[in-house]
Amino acid sequence: MMKFEQTAEPDVKKPIIIAAMQDMGNVGSIVVDFVNRSLNTKIFRTASLDHPTHVLDCGGYIEVPDERWEYRYADDIIIFGGGRGQPHGAEMGELCQDVINVASRYSAKFIYTLGGFHTEKANANPRTFITTTSQDLTKQMEGIGVHTTPQKSIITGFNGLILGFAKQNGMHGIGMYGELDRPDIEQYGAAVSIIKTLERLTYRKLGDTGDLEAMTRS
Repeated sequence: MMKFEQTAEPDVKKPIIIAAMQDMGNVGSIVVDFVNRSLNTKIFRTASLDHPTHVLDCGGYIEVPDERWEYRYADDIIIFGGGRGQPHGAEMGELCQDVINVASRYSAKFIYTLGGFHTEKANANPRTFITTTSQDLTKQMEGIGVHTTPQKSIITGFNGLILGFAKQNGMHGIGMYGELDRPDIEQYGAAVSIIKTLERLTYRKLGDTGDLEAMTRS
């Protein structure tokens, strides 16, 4: 089962929500960790599992990962996620609903989720593709020149399912997925692309991406 613990009461008013977990290229966690560092967010709630979803083989011995995910806040923004791995099955649904419940509790109207978009060819300047919770919202995004996902597909895992939970609970949401061709390694270029698109859509500066851009070139 999922376990939730509230450790503080965030001082936020109608915040935007950014929620993402580890996925292809670790893009979601890279962005979440970047925003938390840049905005000096504070933790107010945690989600954890009472059993592991996987173990780490360290070359002849295993370690059990500490699977815990954090809800953090700054000036009218709530950040959820990061961490290692994702829960599965009913626990994934329980976690998604808790994120939505937290958003509703603080009168959030909008949720952004983030992840990778697997392509066959490397792109020196990865694009971010978006999908939204309604056709009207997608038309608005197209009107400002944002790339939308190019074909129908099934989005699995937290970074897709959270949009479904948002829609079922009457909340608007946008999924932002950065191009990557190597899902097995950390994709800093895709993360930078998402951060810049987030800044454009939220009208707020999330931090200096210089270090991430340097890691893209290394």
